[in-house]
Amino acid sequence: MSTSLFAHRDYRLLFTAQVAALFGTGLTTVALGLLAYELAGGNAAIVLSTALTLKMVAYVTVAPIAGAYAGQLPRRQFLMALNGIRGAIVLALPFVDQIWQIYVLITLLQLASAAYTPTYQAVLPDILPDERDYTKALSAAQLAATMETLLSPMLAALALSLISFHWLFVGTGLGFAVSVALVAAARIPNAAAGDGAITERLAAGLRLFAATPRLRGLLGLNLVVAAAGSVVMVNTVNYARDVLGGDQSDVALLLAANGLGTMVIALGLPKILDRRGERPVMLTGAAVLLTGLIAALALSTLPTGEWHWPAALTTWAVIGAGTALILTPTGRVLRRSARPGDRPALFAAQFSLSHLAWLITYPITGWLVTAAGFTTTWATLAVLAALGIIAAVRLWPRHDPAEITHVHELGSVDPAILADAIQIGPRHFQHTHSYVIDPDHPRWPAKTLSYA
Repeated sequence: MSTSLFAHRDYRLLFTAQVAALFGTGLTTVALGLLAYELAGGNAAIVLSTALTLKMVAYVTVAPIAGAYAGQLPRRQFLMALNGIRGAIVLALPFVDQIWQIYVLITLLQLASAAYTPTYQAVLPDILPDERDYTKALSAAQLAATMETLLSPMLAALALSLISFHWLFVGTGLGFAVSVALVAAARIPNAAAGDGAITERLAAGLRLFAATPRLRGLLGLNLVVAAAGSVVMVNTVNYARDVLGGDQSDVALLLAANGLGTMVIALGLPKILDRRGERPVMLTGAAVLLTGLIAALALSTLPTGEWHWPAALTTWAVIGAGTALILTPTGRVLRRSARPGDRPALFAAQFSLSHLAWLITYPITGWLVTAAGFTTTWATLAVLAALGIIAAVRLWPRHDPAEITHVHELGSVDPAILADAIQIGPRHFQHTHSYVIDPDHPRWPAKTLSYA
């Protein structure tokens, strides 16, 4: 039985640093939407979707490079520098008075974030080798992420009754400053270096996704999360203000409802995962997200009334709950799909591939809603989510054990790995162990015994 998760000093410091950074980022989420509305009015969705699309471009291109170099850089100093850069950029946002300036600063900010996130994610399994602690840390990380959509928007709603939203960017800068100090105090081990040159490690994560069935299924779930999440990230400000007639505090309230749904699920998920496993939990989350999209679509076709606000709050909360059901177990799926030396590249690949899905949905959500309205946009996103669910169900087998019995031919692998194997023929040996793709196991076994 493991000790309390927060008894781990270095994890405690890193978690607090992540909370501080996310708390500030949550304020930026609210303030950026209001800044876009101030500069563009009814076209705020276009501004937001373009800024967020630039963010996704940075994530898709930079994260794999960061993952490939994760074993070469001193990770503590790297994380400190990236948080310092992010804090400095955010402090420049209050002085923006042109839309193009938003695009430039957000791009620079997200280049730093694209390098920070996969590095931080790859640190967790190294400082928390116990499976139970790691599972709890995944849930805690999801709870920390809800600071962007729950506590931060609630604080923003309170602050906005007293100050201009421009001051929220200052809160973000303070959050990053605290994060730098906490990371400086933590002891972060160097990453286990993967095999091969930088370019080979750059492609290692993508090869793991291509060869591992559960990871291929994860790609479909990434699309579901992006389709539903784009509604919240891009459309909330225009929907709250133009359709529901709310003010800037109501925008924060609608975002907080989304975060509440995430928090409620993330609190109880570790015990459920121990009993049920990742696949059924994550597919349930996909179904919940599709339900949320259908509910949003229904809201867009009905006339507004007193019931509309509580219905919208409930719908946003449902989307938050479905998001938690998918994102919280994702780290467990990644961890058991790669050997330690390949994890940095795999986490970076997931980071980029998941955001590639957002790169598809963000432009659709922003530009289509301006051209065709909420109903057409949300119907399109619901179709994309349904396609993602179909892909996940087909690509991720129902029977997905960690240990797999398979056969090697003598001379095709390092003889050391056959120490526990049983000879079943003149040149063939069979054994069972936790199966991941590596040089000795370059492809996934078939349903029946096959040569690895």
